[in-house]
Amino acid sequence: MDMTEHWRNVFESWPESIPRKGLVISKLGESMQFSNYLVSGGILLMDRDTPDSHGARKVMIGYDQISAVKITAPMDLARFQVMGFQAPM
Repeated sequence: MDMTEHWRNVFESWPESIPRKGLVISKLGESMQFSNYLVSGGILLMDRDTPDSHGARKVMIGYDQISAVKITAPMDLARFQVMGFQAPM
């Protein structure tokens, strides 16, 4: 499975117990804040609480252009186990 599929799976199966807030970092290094999102086959539509420097409140990005996702809510690592993460053996 390539990273495009991994990112799509993360957003498609995001659990209700984890707030849909954070930052998506593009492969060009741009940080994009989001407060909610919608998924599609190849593009993520993110909603922003505040507009960016161009006045935009919605951002569309291809899953293949996502480099990282930052979660802004303070939480214990154990809460991410519902997303498939586990402690190393």
